[in-house]
Amino acid sequence: MLVLAVDTATPAVTAGLVELGQAADGSVDAAGSRTLASRITVDARAHAEVLTPQILQCLDEAQRSRTDIEAVVVGVGPGPFTGLRVGMATAAAFGDALGLPVHGVCSLDALAADVAEAADLPAARELLVVTDARRREVYWARYRDGVRIAGPGVIKPADLAHDGAGAVAGSASHVDYFDLPVIPVETPSPAGLVRVAADRLLAGAAPEPLTPLYLRRPDAVEKAFRTLDRTGA
Repeated sequence: MLVLAVDTATPAVTAGLVELGQAADGSVDAAGSRTLASRITVDARAHAEVLTPQILQCLDEAQRSRTDIEAVVVGVGPGPFTGLRVGMATAAAFGDALGLPVHGVCSLDALAADVAEAADLPAARELLVVTDARRREVYWARYRDGVRIAGPGVIKPADLAHDGAGAVAGSASHVDYFDLPVIPVETPSPAGLVRVAADRLLAGAAPEPLTPLYLRRPDAVEKAFRTLDRTGA
């Protein structure tokens, strides 16, 4: 199964094509899955400009066409309003145009899935994942054995308890706030995004509605206007 994966929940604009494998018993075969092409551009202001060209570059590199894609996976955050909206709207547009299912996954879950492939945590130790939420805050979630056990949430680093965690991964400018071993995985990869949705993809499950994890109100809101009476009051 050829899957298009995109994520714009962090300053990295991520796109890739992943061929998802399946074992004889129907389970996900991680060893049989492979990333055919990937593009990652770190620029928090360029999500809209580079995402679609990156997707087209991945198709060219993999020598595949849009009609070869069988499903789309997109990170739904948590992330800043503008960037997150670009990725989700682009994924939805591809799905609508090609008649494909579009599965949303928590971007922090995908990052944790990448960590699970990159490093082994000591038994019974938890993983803390943090990404930049701006306003001197972080988006966070905690994982045990690859399963999210707390979060996602948004908080100031100083207020985030991390007792019991064995390591931290995520935004390079924020992991140092925590006195924990750092696993150098900063953003979700296409493979990580697909890995989170793999069971649903292989089962042919209908995707749930795409719901962005903003976790707080957007910075830009419409101004409220008063209706003046004839006296100007």
